[in-house]
Amino acid sequence: MESFKTIEEGGEATYEIQRSRFLAQTTYAASEEEARAFVLACKKKYYDARHNPSAWVIGKAGERQKSNDDGEPGGTAGNPILEAIKKRGLTDTVIVVTRYFGGIKLGAGGLIRAYGHAAALGLDASRPVRCLKLLRLAVTIDYPLLAVLENFVRQNNLRLEDTIYGEKVQLLLLLEKEQLDPLETAITDLTAARASCELLGETWGRIPL
Repeated sequence: MESFKTIEEGGEATYEIQRSRFLAQTTYAASEEEARAFVLACKKKYYDARHNPSAWVIGKAGERQKSNDDGEPGGTAGNPILEAIKKRGLTDTVIVVTRYFGGIKLGAGGLIRAYGHAAALGLDASRPVRCLKLLRLAVTIDYPLLAVLENFVRQNNLRLEDTIYGEKVQLLLLLEKEQLDPLETAITDLTAARASCELLGETWGRIPL
């Protein structure tokens, strides 16, 4: 799995129909433990609500999935919430949709549509990102070249992880695989071969969508 989609920041959205109010809350969760903790926190916060159905998809390939109707008729709440996550191809994502009953029954079809719509609104209010494997490239230079290289990084919208100051300066760049060879060539040309480039391995990075 070289990349996957998730949400960087959670969101909230409210949807009302037939006097029932649905409050959707989303968050990023790296594990089922984190997902359960978020669900419990929402239930505690909205303890006076009749139902707090939830769903999550966890794992880089979305291999761990769970939904909970929390007292609603089977398949009318948790599953449409889960489908909202899957429809967008997201993982490491959890949603809780809190329902305050307004006294008018919506029926099974109405509940499915309402929970699915509320979950989608919650995702609309979230910030999606693509997580992908990035190469960590250390570029070591003398101080007189720092301004030139920093300007190059800005102009090319490169991801700068860190700058380390010592006897020389080391810039840690995060690159997609296809960027590596052209970038090393460009840095060599820019610095007249006075820069030293060292590949430090891989890490997971995030790109806003």
